[in-house]
Amino acid sequence: MHTITLETDDNFFMMLNDMVAKFGTSRSELIRNAVINYKETLEKEQLRLQIQRASLKVRNESLSITNEFDVTLGIV
Repeated sequence: MHTITLETDDNFFMMLNDMVAKFGTSRSELIRNAVINYKETLEKEQLRLQIQRASLKVRNESLSITNEFDVTLGIV
């Protein structure tokens, strides 16, 4: 295991200690879990944005194809 030193203000330190007492864990375990959960949240958000961009691209391509069909069929 490696050691990381974290400097905090008094409010953060008290909040951390309150959470440790409430959840019955250690500060180290609580911080490790928080970082892992934050990483997973960031990865999910990144994936959501990637899916959204792909969806918009497909939607735009579908509209373009639909417009081409309309022109071909003389609807427009």
